[in-house]
Amino acid sequence: MSLLPYLEANRIEAGCDEVGRGCLAGPVVAASVILPPDYHNPWINDSKKLSKNNREELISEIKERSLAWAIAEASVDEIDLINILHASFLAMKRAVLQLNQVPDHLLIDGNRWKSDLTIPFTCVIKGDGKFTSIAAASILAKVYRDDLMEKLAIEFPHYAWERNAGYPTKAHREGIEKHGSTIWHRKSFQLLPSQLGLDL
Repeated sequence: MSLLPYLEANRIEAGCDEVGRGCLAGPVVAASVILPPDYHNPWINDSKKLSKNNREELISEIKERSLAWAIAEASVDEIDLINILHASFLAMKRAVLQLNQVPDHLLIDGNRWKSDLTIPFTCVIKGDGKFTSIAAASILAKVYRDDLMEKLAIEFPHYAWERNAGYPTKAHREGIEKHGSTIWHRKSFQLLPSQLGLDL
C-alpha cells in the first residue's frame, strides 16, 4: 500500500517521528521532514519495516528531495530529568525548530504531542506507516541514531550497541550485569529486571 503524500492539500506539512524511546542507553532522536506535495517514492515506509541497507540508501534521496529536514536529540541527562515521554517531545520540538522553513501543520507519529509551539498539529497513530513525510522522518532519525550507537559501541564494547542500538536485548543486559552502567545509560530506567543490587 502506498503511503499518503499529505493530510490536507495546499499547505506545508512536516512529518515528525522519534526513535529510541524504549532503549536503555543513548539519547532519544527525532526528525522532521517537509516533502514536496507531489513527491512519491514507493520504497519509503516505516523505518522498522526496512532493512538497514534500504534505510541507508534512502537517506540521501530524502535529504535531496525534501523541502526541509532536520534531526535533533534529547540527551540521556534530559531523559532522566524530565522522563522519556517529555524528552521525546523535546527532541521533536527541536527538530521542528531547526527546519529552514516554517510548516503550516505538523503530522506527529503517535497518539500524544505536547509543546509550546504554536504550529497546529495532528497526531497519527502508526503514522510512519501512513504518511510519507512521517516515514521519511522515521528513516532519518533511525539511521542517525543507529550510527551514533555504533560509534559509541567502539568506546563501550561490552553492550553490543552496534547490534541492538541500546535496546534491552539479552547481550545488552548481560553487559550491564558484568560491567555495570556507563554515562550513556539512562539511570531512570530499570536497566536490569532485578537491578541485582548493582550500583547503577
